[in-house]
Amino acid sequence: MPLFKKILVANRGEIAVRIIRACRDLRIPVVAVYSQADKDSLHVRLADQAMCIGPPPNRDSYLNIPNIISAALITSCDAIHPGYGNLSEMASFAENCELCNMKFIGPPAAVIEKMQDKAQARRLAREAGVRVVPGSENSLEREAEAISLANKLGYPVMIKASFGGGGKGIRMVQSEEDLVRVMAQAKSEVEGAFNRSEVYLEKVLEEPKHVEFQILGDKHGAAVHLGERDCSIQTVKHQKLLEESPCISLKPKLRDRMGEAALKVARAIGYENAGTVEFLVDKANKFYFLECNTRIQVEHPVTEMVTGIDLVKEQIRIAAGERLGYAGRDLRFRGHAIECRITAEDPDNRFLPCAGKVNSLILPGGPGVRVDTHLFPGYAVPPFYDSLLAKLIVWGRDRQEAIARANRALAEFHIGELKTTLPLHRQILANAFFRKGEVYTNFIYRRMKME
Repeated sequence: MPLFKKILVANRGEIAVRIIRACRDLRIPVVAVYSQADKDSLHVRLADQAMCIGPPPNRDSYLNIPNIISAALITSCDAIHPGYGNLSEMASFAENCELCNMKFIGPPAAVIEKMQDKAQARRLAREAGVRVVPGSENSLEREAEAISLANKLGYPVMIKASFGGGGKGIRMVQSEEDLVRVMAQAKSEVEGAFNRSEVYLEKVLEEPKHVEFQILGDKHGAAVHLGERDCSIQTVKHQKLLEESPCISLKPKLRDRMGEAALKVARAIGYENAGTVEFLVDKANKFYFLECNTRIQVEHPVTEMVTGIDLVKEQIRIAAGERLGYAGRDLRFRGHAIECRITAEDPDNRFLPCAGKVNSLILPGGPGVRVDTHLFPGYAVPPFYDSLLAKLIVWGRDRQEAIARANRALAEFHIGELKTTLPLHRQILANAFFRKGEVYTNFIYRRMKME
């Protein structure tokens, strides 16, 4: 008996393909939705049914709740998987699904609501006994309020979107003179991406690591963490480029404390389904709660490679009411995994997005190599969406073997004449500081001399 009668995938690109494959494994029929720009996309081809939900702009299609709910109702779906980005962390969407008697494959709306306002999430983490980065108590309503707080914290400070993710709306501010202008830019960016413009402030830590813990919780009260991922290698716009697990600089005692802190946050909010608790770790090995992402992460395959657990299938099982069936002591972590995010961007030109046709395509393979992608020869990369083309994930018995396999796979990878980050990833893997594990959130700027 299938867990669900039919699942609608409310997303596009590689994550839509990933979810469809998990549904196939579970023998659950799938409905894809697509914008007019994505009518020939791979996720549309792989699904059992597909429905157009609007014109190319995100707000008119993949953020269009009435159209997505209508598509699910018309095709008799009893569940919706939101993927990541778009509507995945919008409590109102989860609530709409439940009101229409469709299971939202993710946390309940009440849990999302607690965490979707990142300023509120910081307060909840603090109440659970977890240290947070110094900053706003709540989202900032007025410019004068932001100026007063920034002067109190001391520059530089970071402006961040209260809602959404993916690096959108994050800006560093060096002085009071720049604060109002940069705050307006951040608000405008997140308004376009998430239909919400609230922001908050945080103090900038000096060269921190960005370390996140994967969590799973079921509706019966069980919760586990599945280890950590080091996501420190990011562009100056805070877009992650490369992730790995485990984080080689974490000592066992620190890892245990951070894992327990992640579970404290999860238990405090009654977390259900898959999520990620993110921390910054400073040079003194003090860690600070950053945020909780109430969705599957782009980098989830890294955890899958070291645990052997299919996180998307776990999401579906948990949403159907099944128990986790294991505790933290049952988990076994094997080897080392690295993920390279391959995007249609020009690293030599401030990561300018590059739309165009994929005239030829060679995907790498071999032992320990996985590629998650929606690409195929002849695919036209549209200019309307996130520039992620593929994720190269490699596993090795240790970090050295994982790096060697990543280098081999990157050398095989070919995406026509399109400008991509493939060459940059080879440079990162060759960097002496990366090989020593000396990576911080300013790695690309400081060690690769890129902006």
